[in-house]
Amino acid sequence: MHDDTPTGDAAGHDGDHMDIADYLAKGGVLTSPANVPPRYRGELLRLMASFVDSQLAGSAGFADTINDAPGIVARISAARITLEKADHAGRVLEIMGEFGADTDRYARHHPWAARLSRDADLGAARAGADMRLSVFHYPLQGWVDAVVMNLLMGQASVVQMSELSRLSYAPLAEVFRSIAPRESRHAELAVAGVRAILTGESGGGTLADVRESLEYWQPRVAMTFGKSGSDRFDRLARLGLRHRTNDELAQDWRDRMTAVLAGLNLT
Repeated sequence: MHDDTPTGDAAGHDGDHMDIADYLAKGGVLTSPANVPPRYRGELLRLMASFVDSQLAGSAGFADTINDAPGIVARISAARITLEKADHAGRVLEIMGEFGADTDRYARHHPWAARLSRDADLGAARAGADMRLSVFHYPLQGWVDAVVMNLLMGQASVVQMSELSRLSYAPLAEVFRSIAPRESRHAELAVAGVRAILTGESGGGTLADVRESLEYWQPRVAMTFGKSGSDRFDRLARLGLRHRTNDELAQDWRDRMTAVLAGLNLT
C-alpha cells in the first residue's frame, strides 16, 4: 500500500515530489484530512453525503414495512436491515465529521421517510434537501413491494460496495470493506424473502405481485448507477475515487440480476 508522501520520478513542485494528482492517478492513497487537497475533499464529502443520506432514507423507508412482515423471521430480517443501514450511515458520518462536516444536522429531525408520489419521474436526479439517490424518493407499497425493491437494490449495493471499497481515501475504504459483508447479507435476505413469497411460505403475495413490483423498481434502481458516459468519471478516476464506469457497474448489476432472477424462476 502507498503511503501519504508521494515520491518518485514524476516532476513535482521541487522536482523530488510527485504531484498529488499524479500520485492518486497511479493508485496512491491518502489517510488523513490534512493531506487532502480542496477538490478531492469536495468530491469525497459529496460521495459520503450521498451514501449517508441514502442509507438513512433506505432505513427509514424499510422501517415502515416491519409491521407488514408476514411472520417472525421476516420481521427480524426487516428489523435487521433497518438497524444496520442506520449503523452504516453512522460509520461514514464519523469520517465526514473528521473533515469538518456538520454532522449535527443528521441528529436533528429530518424527514428521511418522506417520499414523492409513486408515479413521479425523477430519472437519476436528486430532489429535496438531502442527497439520497433518486430511488429512495419513491414509496414502498406493502411487504411484497418492499422485498422486491430490496432484491434489486441489494444487488446494486453489492456492486457499489465493490467500487467504494477500492477508493483512495484509506479510512473510508476500510469502512466500506467492513460494510460490504452486511450489504451482501441484506441481498441474500431479499432473495430468501422473494422465494418465500413465490413458494407460499410467506403469505400476502403472488407471482403477479412480484412481477408487478419488478417492473416498477427495475428501471428506478438502474438509475442509481448514473448516466451512461458521465463526464464526471474521468475526473473522479484521476482522484482514485472511481475505477469502473457507470456503464460497467450497471452491466455488473444486470448480470447479477439475471442470475438471481433465473434462480427464482423469474426470467
